[in-house]
Amino acid sequence: MASPARTLWKRFSSTITPRPGPPKAHHHAPIPDSSFPKGYLAGGVHCGIKKKAGLLDLGLILSEKPASAAACFTRNAFKAAPVVVSQDVLERGGARARGIVVNSGCANAVTGKKGMEDAWAMVRAADALLDPPPKEGAASETLVMSTGVIGQNLPIEKIIAGIQAHKDKAKLGAGFEAWERVARAFMTTDTFPKLRARTFTVKGREYRMAGIDKGAGMIHPDMGPPASSGQLHATLLGCIVTDAAVSPKSLQDALTYAVERSFNSISVDGDMSTNDTIIVLANGAAAEGREIDEATDKEAYEAFKQELTSFAIDLAKLVVRDGEGATKFATVTVEGAPTYSDAHKVASRISTSALVKTALYGQDANWGRILAATGSIPLSSPIDPTRVSVTFVPADGSAHLPVLVNGEPEKVDEVRAKEILSQEDFEMRVDLGLGSESAQYYTCDLSYVSAWIDCCYGSDA
Repeated sequence: MASPARTLWKRFSSTITPRPGPPKAHHHAPIPDSSFPKGYLAGGVHCGIKKKAGLLDLGLILSEKPASAAACFTRNAFKAAPVVVSQDVLERGGARARGIVVNSGCANAVTGKKGMEDAWAMVRAADALLDPPPKEGAASETLVMSTGVIGQNLPIEKIIAGIQAHKDKAKLGAGFEAWERVARAFMTTDTFPKLRARTFTVKGREYRMAGIDKGAGMIHPDMGPPASSGQLHATLLGCIVTDAAVSPKSLQDALTYAVERSFNSISVDGDMSTNDTIIVLANGAAAEGREIDEATDKEAYEAFKQELTSFAIDLAKLVVRDGEGATKFATVTVEGAPTYSDAHKVASRISTSALVKTALYGQDANWGRILAATGSIPLSSPIDPTRVSVTFVPADGSAHLPVLVNGEPEKVDEVRAKEILSQEDFEMRVDLGLGSESAQYYTCDLSYVSAWIDCCYGSDA
């Protein structure tokens, strides 16, 4: 029986127009087939997890040759079955893999022994599609991801049938149409598929990179590498594949660095999911035997690491732009910090403050809320309020608006402040005046539509 509060909310929510999602400018345009990395096949189908016919809910990415594999997973104590299983696959396989299988519509989280069995069944079914498949008794070579409602078992028979349907190679492809089907199979409350591809150069050699992610709610990731690698500080799922050759250790090191500055630097609602996973495969199909390795060629490794980081930031920003109930995209820059960790902590605290986020929705330059969030985090060196400055920076290149300079409040032009905060994009810049390190976070505002969506969709991972 519905509670009185829920009944009242449903009555109120009927007057609210659902969010249309971000402007089309942020959706992907058709991507040339030549931009996608060599040596991969991709596909997506409707297998019946989602009730509405035609909505894709199962995706596959297969490498035509063995690939180095790296991943960062949620640190939530309630790790979903696909997270545990993928960690196991990486550990047993020596950080090598050839496949990724993903389903949407059911997170397979908090599902006990049956959930683990189902995740392994997905792995084995996708392994059978590899050419050649792993030998009997050998380590699996497929990583698995799931997203959707928590606490429900997968309709595993439908999923296995959907995977096996890809034995018909006509359901797989290497171009834009195939990759977009995978991106659509990732979606839950997302309003658009999040797909990107680019060509990049390392030491004069050309490579390609493609990436997909999803997420709109339950977004405040804190991911690290598999436990065996050592810990570093809607669900966010993502995968990036490249035809560069990168050694497994260097791939994991580069991904860990990239994730900290991208997916671990975004927040929609401040909640960490049970299923957060980012996977990278590097199959070397365009490398001609030249493997990028930090120990043997530091220059090539650094170039690849920066390319991966830049690409991951682009993908991560798409998640924030599509945040549930979001109308603003805000970059939080914290500079003048003693350490990167200090800057990152403060930027995270500002980005997750409900008071800051509701002020952004109300187009109110209430910088006192920013300061309150800034001062609530203990740092390696104590904050000196007389050194702190706060500035609002519009994305259109027009004049900045300082509101606090070295601890002294400025006379704020309220009209100008509202002009800046009425824009879709803007930056909040905080200078701590304590050092030379900086960090950025990407966040959005918080509106009544956020609550409307949560009421409609419930516990979704």
